[in-house]
Amino acid sequence: MSRSVQGATVVAAILIFVGVWYFAFRTTSPGSVANYPSSGTDIIAFGDSLVAGNGSTHGNDFVSVLSKKTGQTIVNLGVPGDTTAAGLARLHELDQYHPKVVLLLLGGNDHLRNVPTATTFANLSTIIENIESRGAIVLLLGVKGSLFGDQFAPEFERLHTKYNTAFVSNVLEGLFGKEKYMSDEVHPNDLGYTVIADRVYPVLVPLLN
Repeated sequence: MSRSVQGATVVAAILIFVGVWYFAFRTTSPGSVANYPSSGTDIIAFGDSLVAGNGSTHGNDFVSVLSKKTGQTIVNLGVPGDTTAAGLARLHELDQYHPKVVLLLLGGNDHLRNVPTATTFANLSTIIENIESRGAIVLLLGVKGSLFGDQFAPEFERLHTKYNTAFVSNVLEGLFGKEKYMSDEVHPNDLGYTVIADRVYPVLVPLLN
C-alpha cells in the first residue's frame, strides 16, 4: 500500500471516529436548554439502578463521582428496577426539593420487560414535562433499546429536540460486553461508572452556572 493511500486511510478513520463521537456524545449549548439558567438550588439524579449505582463499590457510582468532580451535592433518587411508569408514579419525591438540574435516566428496564417503545417514551415525555414545569433543567441521559439495533436512539433524540433538554445519548456506549467496565451483563463496575461520569460532566457543568 502506498504512503498516500495509507495516509488517506488514516484520515478517513479519524473522520469516522470524530463523527461517531460527535453524534453519540455531543453536548448541548446551555443557551438552547429549557429553563436555563434555572433559579433552582438542588441537583438531582432521578432514575433506575444505573443511577442508584448497582455494581459499584460505595461512593463510586456515577452520581457520586459527578458530585466529587463538580464539588456540589447531587441528590440520588435512583431506584433499582424502576421502569418509566414507576418513575412517573414517584415524581412526588421531587416535591421536597427546589430542582435546578435533574439528570433523568430511565428506559432500560422497560426494554428488559418488553414494554412497548411508544409507552416508554410517552411516560418519559410526561416526566420531562413535569420536571420542566418546576422550572428545572432536564439533563436527559439515553440508553440503548437493544443490543442489536437501537429503536430508542431516535426517540431519545426526539424528546431532546421537542423539550429542549440537555442531552447525552447512550451513556453505556462501548461498555456492554467488556469485562473491564461491567460488573454484570447490564451494570457497570467502578471503572464503567467513571466513564459515564466523564461523559456527563462536560454537559452538566455549564448548566450549574
